[in-house]
Amino acid sequence: MGLNVSERLKIRSLSVERLRRRAVTLTLSSPFLRWRYAGNGADQILIVPQELRAADPSFWTEVAHGHFGMASQIADLKGASAFRITPPSVAWERELHGFGWLRHLAATEEEEAAAVARDLVLEWIALKKMSHGVAYEPEVIGRRLISWISQANMILEGLDARAYTQIMSSIGQQIVALRTTWRNAPDGMPRMICLIALVLSGLSISGHDKQLKEAEAALVVELKRQILDDGGHISRSASVLSDLILDLLPLGQCFGSRALAAPEEIAASIRKSLKFLRFMRIGDGMLARFNGVSTGSPAALATVLGYASGDFDIMPIARPSGYARLDRGSTVVIADIGSPPPLELSTEAQAGALSFEMTSRQYLIFANGGFPGPADRDWDSVARSTTSHNTLCLAETSSSRLIRHDQLESMVDGLPIRGPDTVTSEFVDGPSQAELSASHDGYMKRFGLIHSRRLALSPKGDRLEGVDILEPPKGTLRLKQDLPYAIHFHLHPDCRCRSAGHRRCRITLPDGETWLFAADDTAQMSIEESLFFVDSAGPRPSLQIVLRGTTFGETSVHWLVQAEKPEISKV
Repeated sequence: MGLNVSERLKIRSLSVERLRRRAVTLTLSSPFLRWRYAGNGADQILIVPQELRAADPSFWTEVAHGHFGMASQIADLKGASAFRITPPSVAWERELHGFGWLRHLAATEEEEAAAVARDLVLEWIALKKMSHGVAYEPEVIGRRLISWISQANMILEGLDARAYTQIMSSIGQQIVALRTTWRNAPDGMPRMICLIALVLSGLSISGHDKQLKEAEAALVVELKRQILDDGGHISRSASVLSDLILDLLPLGQCFGSRALAAPEEIAASIRKSLKFLRFMRIGDGMLARFNGVSTGSPAALATVLGYASGDFDIMPIARPSGYARLDRGSTVVIADIGSPPPLELSTEAQAGALSFEMTSRQYLIFANGGFPGPADRDWDSVARSTTSHNTLCLAETSSSRLIRHDQLESMVDGLPIRGPDTVTSEFVDGPSQAELSASHDGYMKRFGLIHSRRLALSPKGDRLEGVDILEPPKGTLRLKQDLPYAIHFHLHPDCRCRSAGHRRCRITLPDGETWLFAADDTAQMSIEESLFFVDSAGPRPSLQIVLRGTTFGETSVHWLVQAEKPEISKV
């Protein structure tokens, strides 16, 4: 399917904006204007911000044995410099040049590790005198500045005057480079990282506070644009918020250390984002796996949420971000009721319209496939497809479509998706059960059908009833030929599942608790193989319950899952 008029206009708009940003960058990088950003050099670091990210001292053991493990991949240096080997992936290379791993060396509190850290910084300066390549992508410069400033106590300690000057001069040069190039960073978090680094540099490095107000103003604009009213990110990915909070909290503290008032938008963004993370955290302690959420750690997420100043009431629906939460008893269900983000921010968005995840206590029962880690990106297209989500798939096609367009892919650094254009929903969080009704038009243009789903969670959370409906937007419809559909219910790999009779199966959780899944006679039930992509060791085999049938234009399938009892009522 070709691009429609609005998409062609969007690509043209993105192209014009990209050219405009590049023109501004070239102008500001010219010898005539570069002096404006040169400041007074970088003589000393005035403030060392607190490093809030978790550190892993075992990283030092790897480095000491000639290995660099980052971005889910380990590089065997074989005696060579980490900066000279062929990187195992672009993600690994970006992490290497971002120097976020310095915190792991600092955590050892060993002088040998600190000495290696200093040597690696100086080696990078000696090798990277030409400002091009991954090392000089704007967001990589930003992350490197944040890392060097945050670990300044370690990398500057005990240096002679020559080495100290080399590091401080490099910091000054990188600040100037970032001030002139941050506009070229991809939209979303990369651009935010650049601006956080510039504000931090203005606060922490002597002689670089002249452009602080300008960087502040640009950061405020991006925070207002990228953080939605409910605290979600404009990309619809909850996982980016943890890193953002861990960058913004120290930044706010640096304003206080300089006796300056921090922009209110920083604190407001932190509060809203923490509230949204609480909303998206499901019973297993992780973020629900929608739209780019990949591997993570419950402990790391709990650490981020620990910075909340008080208890937040968990909202039942995050309409700007497009998610709903059904929460009763010890059961939590989170559903995707939103359209994809803008094209330029949709390279990790997934075709999971009306999909849901469900936990009982700390155990994940129904889990979307999630987004693969950096070492497993060959699975991206599969993981982004509708079939990897707990929802209905019509005619073996996804509700969203990957857009393959060379110019667009180059501009946004990936494959964006489009559709559904319209997702509607009604949510009732009543005194008894929680009910959600939603529909999307992702199959409308191709097949003339709307997919609707209704979910109802019982007052005790021990029963979830659902119905999936395919129908025309109005009137009646008889297709020229029947279309196959499949409703997928992917189980977490730790769950077991076996048949329990006619259109029934029994799901057993790791602690032995059982849930019975049942469906009406409209579709055929089967237990099939599946894949769970968000595991640190790579994709894990799992199982899925699939309801298959054909539709002539109007079909409804009723199903339910409930904590097992001696008898289960008929659907």
